[in-house]
Amino acid sequence: MCGIVGLWNPNDPDPLTRARAMASTIVHRGPDDAGFHATDGLAIGMRRLSIIDLAGGHQPIFNEDGSLAIVFNGEIYNHAEIRASLEARGHRFATRCDTEVIVHAFEEHGADCVHLFNGMFAFAIWDARTRSLFLARDRMGVKPLYWTWDGTRFAFASEMKALVASGVVAKRLDERALWHYLTFGYVPGEAAIWDGIRKLPPAHRLTLTPRGGDPVVERYWDIPGPAPEELTTAQRDEKFAELFEDAVRRRLIADVPVGILLSGGLDSSAVAAVVRKVHDGPVSTFSVAFRDGGVADESGYARLMARAIGADHHEIFIGEEEFSAFLPEFAWFADEPLSDSASIALYHVSQLARQHVKVVLSGEGSDELLGGYAFEETLRYVRQRERLARRSRPLRQLTPSWLASLVLARAPESRLARLLAHEDEVLRLLAPNMTRVMSSREKRRLWPAGPRFEDSMEVVRRVYDRAPAGTTLSRILYAYSQDWLVEDLLMKADKMTMANSIELRVPFLDYRLVEWISRQDDASKLRLDESGAATRKVLLRRYASGRLPPEIVERPKVGFATPTMEWVRTDHNGFRSRALGRPGAWVRDRFSPKVIDEIAHRAGFDRRATAQAWLLIVLENWAQRWL
Repeated sequence: MCGIVGLWNPNDPDPLTRARAMASTIVHRGPDDAGFHATDGLAIGMRRLSIIDLAGGHQPIFNEDGSLAIVFNGEIYNHAEIRASLEARGHRFATRCDTEVIVHAFEEHGADCVHLFNGMFAFAIWDARTRSLFLARDRMGVKPLYWTWDGTRFAFASEMKALVASGVVAKRLDERALWHYLTFGYVPGEAAIWDGIRKLPPAHRLTLTPRGGDPVVERYWDIPGPAPEELTTAQRDEKFAELFEDAVRRRLIADVPVGILLSGGLDSSAVAAVVRKVHDGPVSTFSVAFRDGGVADESGYARLMARAIGADHHEIFIGEEEFSAFLPEFAWFADEPLSDSASIALYHVSQLARQHVKVVLSGEGSDELLGGYAFEETLRYVRQRERLARRSRPLRQLTPSWLASLVLARAPESRLARLLAHEDEVLRLLAPNMTRVMSSREKRRLWPAGPRFEDSMEVVRRVYDRAPAGTTLSRILYAYSQDWLVEDLLMKADKMTMANSIELRVPFLDYRLVEWISRQDDASKLRLDESGAATRKVLLRRYASGRLPPEIVERPKVGFATPTMEWVRTDHNGFRSRALGRPGAWVRDRFSPKVIDEIAHRAGFDRRATAQAWLLIVLENWAQRWL
């Protein structure tokens, strides 16, 4: 694990100095080592967190004749098998590390080498023979990779702050990204908060050649649609157990101690149970809770699971004081505004874990793959709207097609749109997703002088447009896995763990497990009985029965609860007023002070306004740190 940077500018006589400056901003990602390579206007570099082959894994790493150079962030869990195949083809290795496997695989297979890798990765390879640069990001987007191109100069990095330090991009706010943040609480899609910076999406690769033209970005993999096998329940359970346990086993490969982030929920507890089964050595677990207690304190369940597997358990308790004190640094490490309040707790538990281990496993991804949220309610609403659409056929037939299209495009959430939508369009129109903090109308009131951008839900609708054909549930899970999971959960997981120089691994996102689960029928994920009661994450719950304490298997999902919204609601210790009421606050200069005051007032009794106030508090802290 590390942080990578690179710069290609044919007119720059000293790109190495810029690359060093870029790398200096992300030392937290790799405090153990640094390395650089520069030639003819190009410089690549890295900061290393040593996990595998501690002595021999210095980067950049080259192939035998030095024509290929790589910088790599991540882990390739099947590198031993790939190495054996490449050695059989005559490749010679100088180290034991997985980084060298990638460069030889590229030498053998070119851009298609990405199909060989089971892991989390973001890497860049310079090919001196063709004078081309190749970048790739892992299938599910566990590791981030940012890039920028102005027509002459190209740069990439693991974090945006490194690109800002490159001198290639101006520190200029992308107002469209800000517009979308106000709806989602994160910046979705390929955009970034800084104008000119792009995210390389999950399962994409990028090639830049000296022949001119823009970088070529292409998708190399996608989550498949449903294609259920004819299996008995016992066979399906056996296959799930085989894939899940192997995913955990592979993520224990390391030359340093490995631990588990244990929330006490079903997902991380299942990971812990497998670790205990496949790992002979001692197991360390880590959890975080809030001193305020209540639903935000799940420490009792974490202790219960730790005792069940005989783990050496560590926990940390934080309160509003630690939470507020970290907000300015949170803005620095996160790079762009991110309103997921669990981020701060994740930072603190990662800080605790770093005192004992260098690698941790967690349960991210299970909910998005296996239907862990209240999707039964979403499905009921979608079906209700589909019935309305069928009953509205006479009205639709009387309405000119151009008018119906205009209404659906300009006012997709209006009452008229509900009547004019075809039943096949309902899911796309609704575009179920995790967060919708502000509507376009609310944003225009808040930001009356701002540009008029498209409705932010169009970003999510485009994700639904590319979802593979399948059931309503399968398409919803696809959208959640491509948007919310990537841009919120995995982004915060990477940034907060790497802020503490610790590597996070996510077994549920092993691509083999993702493909197999995605092909199973809905009943393997979400099952409704005759009364309408739902059983979520069916496959995982069956796996956990008998392996985990029943108190954990049977407890309802609560997510990672934090008392943040209560602090905002009550303005605890000035938590809300310090950020939003201060004269000269950035948000008051950018947006309508009158509307901000309305939101702050209603936050004391209205849940939606509370969430909006927190969104603005995060934005204010980010602006104070970066602008």
